[in-house]
Amino acid sequence: MRTFRLVVPALVVCAALSACGGTDGPATPGAPSATTGQPAPASPSTPAPPLTSPGGPTVPPRVGATELIGTVTAGVEPNCLLLDGYLLVGGPRDVLTAGARVRVTGRVETGMMSTCQQGTPFVVESANRG
Repeated sequence: MRTFRLVVPALVVCAALSACGGTDGPATPGAPSATTGQPAPASPSTPAPPLTSPGGPTVPPRVGATELIGTVTAGVEPNCLLLDGYLLVGGPRDVLTAGARVRVTGRVETGMMSTCQQGTPFVVESANRG
C-alpha cells in the first residue's frame, strides 16, 4: 500500500510537467521549427529605409536588419555602450566608443540577458562612424 501512495503522486507530477513542456512553434521567429526543420516566418515588420552613400548607389540593408544612427553613450556598468536606449552587443569596439557618432546595423534581441542592466539588447552586425 505504501508503494501505491508514492507512485500516484509521482505520476501526477510527471503528467503536469510534461503538459508544461510543449510548445506550438519556435520561441523565436526565424528559428527552425521542431516539426518541419524549416525556419518559421519572421513577424511582419516595416523594412528599414535603404542606406545611401554620398555620390554612390543605394545599398539596402539585409532583410530583417534595423539601422540606428546617433551618438554612443556609456552605460552605468563598465564596457556597456548605449545608442538611443539600445544596448550595443558586439560590433567593432574601435568604432563603437562613448561619444562617437555612428550608424549601426543589426537586430533587436529582447530575450537576451546582459550584465549591463539597462537598454534593449541590439546585436550589432556592422558599424560605421559618421
